[in-house]
Amino acid sequence: MDPFAALSPAERALLVPAPLRDRVVPMAATLTQERFSDPAWIFERKLDGIRCIAIGDGEGVRLLSRNALSLDGRFPEIAAALVGAVGASFVLDGEIVAFDGSQTSFSTLQQRGGRRPVEAFLYLFDLLYLDGRDATALPLRARKGLLRRAVAAAGPIRITPHRNTEGEALYRRACAAGWEGVIAKRADSPYVHGRSRDWLKFKRTAEQEMVIGGFTAPRGSRTDLGALLVGHMEDGRLRYAGKVGTGFTRATLGDLAGRLAPLRRGDPPFADVPRFRDATWVEPHLVAQIGFAEWTRDGRLRHPRFLGLRDDKAPEEVVRE
Repeated sequence: MDPFAALSPAERALLVPAPLRDRVVPMAATLTQERFSDPAWIFERKLDGIRCIAIGDGEGVRLLSRNALSLDGRFPEIAAALVGAVGASFVLDGEIVAFDGSQTSFSTLQQRGGRRPVEAFLYLFDLLYLDGRDATALPLRARKGLLRRAVAAAGPIRITPHRNTEGEALYRRACAAGWEGVIAKRADSPYVHGRSRDWLKFKRTAEQEMVIGGFTAPRGSRTDLGALLVGHMEDGRLRYAGKVGTGFTRATLGDLAGRLAPLRRGDPPFADVPRFRDATWVEPHLVAQIGFAEWTRDGRLRHPRFLGLRDDKAPEEVVRE
């Protein structure tokens, strides 16, 4: 079956005869706080793994990372599975992932080569080149159709599913299921090498209350305070969870400094706080709403940001959710 047969004459005209590239700069999505639905866009689950460009020349397959480092030695079973599964020559774009339950997990993928066996998969979502023809000028929908027809997905090779129009519904599903987020892609966009607003990231972040137990000194142009030192209750003690240094306006910093000044104390209220040379400790009376990416293995907040103070919850009620 000719994978190009289903293309329209106008789409065929966009195919350019070209030599196979040795290196490709992947198209990159732009982070946005928008959440939208639009029939002119498609939406995919954001996968938490390693970006992979797969290049086949008829004799073998090379797997390259986002910055063109070889992944062949780490994932030989994926390279082997692509041999014979696509045309004579190709360039495919995707993400290598491992699963922790139903979630893709970068930390699980990092455990390959250790004592724990970790199965990896390549989820393909784009096709750039096939059998001597550059397909990057094709609209995304046409490239995805070409990808499905050209690749015999089996074993560790998967095709990334997508949803038309309903980006907000998929984002709600991502939040409920604990996915990393959603990628929105303009359906008629060509493939460009580098970052583009034709691909957008809807990143899911977690939120919860945190008790403020101290703050660090301001640096540079920052006024009033540098970062909040926050934690949560566990077995009646305040456990340290991280340093929050983003999400503030100048007005917010002034308000926080005024509220924290009368709460100062000489020793840390945390049961297990690291050493800080410039920390000011406070009575743990204020509760803040904090957004963050995830919990680290050692119980710290990854990429936390301040969202606001909460006056509807007592510090004693703040536990890790």
